[in-house]
Amino acid sequence: MNFSELFIRKPVATTLLTIALALAGLTAYGLLPVSPLPQTDFPAIQVGASLPGASPETMASSVATPLERQLGRIAGLNEMTSSSFLGSTSIALQFDLNRDIDAAGRDVQAAINAARSYLPANLPSNPTWRKTNPSDSPIMIIALTSDTLDTGRMYDAASTILQQKVSQLDGVGQVVVGGSSLPAVRVELNLSALFRYGISLEEMRAFLANTNVKRPTGQLADDTRTWEICTNDQLLKAEFYKPLVVAYRNGVPVRLSDVADVQDGVENLRSFGMANGQPAVTLVIWRQPGANIIATADRVRATLPQLRAAISQAINLTVVLDRTTTIRASLRDVEKTLILSVLLVVAVVFVFLRNLRNSIVGVVGELALDSFIVTVEDGP
Repeated sequence: MNFSELFIRKPVATTLLTIALALAGLTAYGLLPVSPLPQTDFPAIQVGASLPGASPETMASSVATPLERQLGRIAGLNEMTSSSFLGSTSIALQFDLNRDIDAAGRDVQAAINAARSYLPANLPSNPTWRKTNPSDSPIMIIALTSDTLDTGRMYDAASTILQQKVSQLDGVGQVVVGGSSLPAVRVELNLSALFRYGISLEEMRAFLANTNVKRPTGQLADDTRTWEICTNDQLLKAEFYKPLVVAYRNGVPVRLSDVADVQDGVENLRSFGMANGQPAVTLVIWRQPGANIIATADRVRATLPQLRAAISQAINLTVVLDRTTTIRASLRDVEKTLILSVLLVVAVVFVFLRNLRNSIVGVVGELALDSFIVTVEDGP
């Protein structure tokens, strides 16, 4: 008796086994992980260093080059790419696939320590490194736009409210706010006016620093207890800074508006974002490693009404990038292919056998085979 004869002699058991395989495959199909690319852990490390005010040329020659010389000696290094910007430099390192990422991190730290004596003495801090995944990319980008509010206030709402709420969702790994920076009061000094009044830049720096210090105003005490008197003296608008008295000359007060142009602005003027032709603040969302990208994106979209209710109604939230669009289209194509294959099997079996019962058995067998193949090839 061969292997096939066993199933022919026991049709009921064979039918039940086939149905069980089909049900197991259909159940596993809904639990398959979904990702735009295979989950691959590349041993990659990102090294960063900053020197405020330095030009990209200075960062490349004085910071990136000494680091590259030391990092290039690490064993198992496949690729090294560096980019220098105004005040910062970034070096991407990719190692062999069989290289242990923790051991590579220790080698990178040793190389940074060896390069420290060749780096500028005024570097505010040592270069830092972190593990990265070069195949990972944002799954969704949400843009904040408004017809009445500036980007500073939108960035404040995004960084203090939206970022925390989105980060708490299941499957969300990292949320980065970009496109602007926090609101700030910018004071542009008039050097000619300062020279005319005899006020130095150091005096102006000390004046502005002491004016906006938040500290206790005084104390009240008795024999047993002491109370701190705290008031909010921080100045958050340009209109509050303009009448401040910087100094007295010939008995006449010199106000800040006499020696500087004071305006409401943002901390970083060089950070700017656009969405649909409007100034925008972006909320860039990454998923956790191994998380279902479609389920994570659906959770974010389901939270959008709550996010809109948590911020000003003058701010519009728009999804400008959703990587699940192509993934959903691919899944629909797979589902259509499975359905067409089942219908084709039914048609062929019915044409040749002209028996409805045998056709149904063929359908169940085809479902079991397709589900088993999909589960084995793509399952976790």
